[in-house]
Amino acid sequence: MKKIISLFFVAMLLVTLLGCSKKADDGYKVAVVKQLDHESLDEIAKAICDEFDVISQRDGVSIDYGSVYSGQNDQSVLQQIGSGVRSDGVDVIVPIATLAAQTMTLVSDGDIPVVFAAISDPETAGLTDIDYVTGTSDALNTKQIMEMMFKVNPDIKKVGLLYSMSEANSKKSIDGAKAYLKDKGVEIIEATGNTDDEIKQAATSLIASKVDAVFTPTDNVVMASELTIAQDFMDAKIPHYTGADSFVKSGAFVTCGVNYTELGKLTADLAYSIMTGGEVTDYEVVPGGVITVNTDVCESLGISPDIFLDFGEIVEVTTIKD
Repeated sequence: MKKIISLFFVAMLLVTLLGCSKKADDGYKVAVVKQLDHESLDEIAKAICDEFDVISQRDGVSIDYGSVYSGQNDQSVLQQIGSGVRSDGVDVIVPIATLAAQTMTLVSDGDIPVVFAAISDPETAGLTDIDYVTGTSDALNTKQIMEMMFKVNPDIKKVGLLYSMSEANSKKSIDGAKAYLKDKGVEIIEATGNTDDEIKQAATSLIASKVDAVFTPTDNVVMASELTIAQDFMDAKIPHYTGADSFVKSGAFVTCGVNYTELGKLTADLAYSIMTGGEVTDYEVVPGGVITVNTDVCESLGISPDIFLDFGEIVEVTTIKD
């Protein structure tokens, strides 16, 4: 069963060290593994490592997390990383994003605890009911993003759904968006891709279809291409609603999501609890509610960020430079 936790959750389940756990005097060894390099995953990885440093200083223990690994969105690379960290004798593996978590869970095979970060739908990803796996979820409030879309344009007739078929993260949110839009009588145009070039082609097809808006969930494949497609959407005056603030920083219009720095801290706290003998419990869902809006896109579309005041705390950003 999922548990909803506050962003202020700091308590860790510290119990008497079990015989199989390493003594604090010997220190701890952690492997942090990103699925690929992009804004959100980089932010989470940094927050995890920073929190381990805070814990080390606070508790007077050594936590060696070495260099953060990147799987380059390639399962074979992730498998190689997993074999390497297993040989290194790490005390816990902290994978970030779904493919990394799935691969590390298989590589561990129960010998090493796995504490995942930022899995939008752990059930669909097959990461639940495993006694050595837990972590944090950034489950997306798809309904609220759809409501934001209709707040901006109540007369929407056609919406594009841009996502990757290879991302387990995307399925639940896409299904939710379809149900919402069908109930509204809106035409749905789906466009998918699994590579950068395919995502560009998919975005171009949505523009050619003259959609009124585009929605993408927390999809790592699309996120990796956002900087290259955002300008095309903006030039076409098509707002791109997305599942994470990293998209918005790369040129998308707006999102309603979680604070990834806080999610990273919570993931590190959970990993430390398990390393020091704490029980592996059900994964934690980090609440969202942060509205991140790109003011460059707002200016281009002629929309004020204040239109989202009723939906939550507004954070304004501008597009990062590639």
